[in-house]
Amino acid sequence: MTEPAMVVLDRVSKSYGRTPVLQDCSTQVAKGQVMVVCGPSGSGKSTMIKCVNGLEPYQDGSITVDGVTLGPKTDLPKLRARIGMVFQHFDLYPHMNVLQNICLAQIHVLKRTRAEAEARALELLRRVGLPDKASSRPATLSGGQQQRVAIARALAMDPAVMLFDEPTSALDPEMVSEVLDVMQDLAQDGMTMMVVTHEMGFARRVAHRVLFLDQGRVLEDADKDAFFAEPRAERARQFLSKVLHH
Repeated sequence: MTEPAMVVLDRVSKSYGRTPVLQDCSTQVAKGQVMVVCGPSGSGKSTMIKCVNGLEPYQDGSITVDGVTLGPKTDLPKLRARIGMVFQHFDLYPHMNVLQNICLAQIHVLKRTRAEAEARALELLRRVGLPDKASSRPATLSGGQQQRVAIARALAMDPAVMLFDEPTSALDPEMVSEVLDVMQDLAQDGMTMMVVTHEMGFARRVAHRVLFLDQGRVLEDADKDAFFAEPRAERARQFLSKVLHH
């Protein structure tokens, strides 16, 4: 039996003023699938991910996440509790320690008791390889450690889907793999994921599908093996040859 679609974009378009950012974009991510979204800078990748989370409005088309269609009447806080989002910059609260960062939304949004939230936070810190950092402030952690805390914080909400917006682009090269390893473990556990990234090695290892954007248009929406073997679009072939060459 085919898994139902967890994320559906149907002919989505978005502009800033007269500048189109997304043009007639359609795709689906099935439950348990990992989709890597790639393309040159300015192609609309981050905007697409933010539209899926309701952080950016779009003008035309529709987006449905976990059966809920985003619109003016959507209860966005309730929907976002089902969507984990990990940004390029970690966005941790600097005045709180790691445990408090992971517990905050659990207590206020999911209404867990402090004891329940802390138990879940500690379990997730073990999962991302940071069991000894609960009482540390974010400023004392490396970039890779902060990003792993941000992933733990998103997972603490028990999301149906995880969105990653270039999660390794602000990291030193040696820290990239520690974050990608956590993401690979999540994928192997069956988490539905949309990942904006230039890390083509990660895409080759972990993705089920690859979405290639250029100038706000979907030029490729293919399974991973087909994309890396022979992209149909010339622009995608150029992009891959440059990225893989390096």
